[in-house]
Amino acid sequence: MLEGVVTAVEPQRRRGGKRCNVFLDGRYAFSLESEVAVGLRVGEPLSEAQRAELLSKDQAARCYDAALRFLAARPRSEQEVRRRLAEHGHPGELIDRAIEKLREYRLLDDTAFAQFWIEQRQTHRPRGARLLKLELRQKGLTSEQAGEALAELGDEAESAYQAAAKRARTLRGLDERTFRQRLGAFLQRRGFDYEVSAVAVKRLWNELEPERPP
Repeated sequence: MLEGVVTAVEPQRRRGGKRCNVFLDGRYAFSLESEVAVGLRVGEPLSEAQRAELLSKDQAARCYDAALRFLAARPRSEQEVRRRLAEHGHPGELIDRAIEKLREYRLLDDTAFAQFWIEQRQTHRPRGARLLKLELRQKGLTSEQAGEALAELGDEAESAYQAAAKRARTLRGLDERTFRQRLGAFLQRRGFDYEVSAVAVKRLWNELEPERPP
């Protein structure tokens, strides 16, 4: 059945031309992403089936565009993207299609995300393998994926030292037993094992000896 004749396709100024308003028989009918509207021609008839197809393509384009905007801030895991799109009301089928397209263009890769996450954590707020693995699992990575990424973590003892160095200076006035207890607990909360924590705590206790009050 004929829906109408396309009489105008006008870019929306407030969206910077990213979306277009479509007019049928001189009246506003619906809006589309510009990439979806590119095939419309003024003067051509548009059937109900064609309109439905265009709106379906538009919904898919909007879902994919939402995923791209979410990824623009920083790399994300697949689960993060899925959750974000679902929270914004995008249908599961379109989310699956968007995810597949992102994978195809290598914009979504859980292995690369795991490496990014570990590097960022170790650079800005070092933590142990146990906590890092928990964080990656919470991001939707499998235990195997998290384990493979953590296999390249490097010297955990050095990471523990870096994580505790600043906190240790605030505790330098304490007796050795209290110093060890508090700093050790701090490191274990950061996901470091007891043995690794003990090595870092001992090293810092010895390094701070000259600054300790008599």
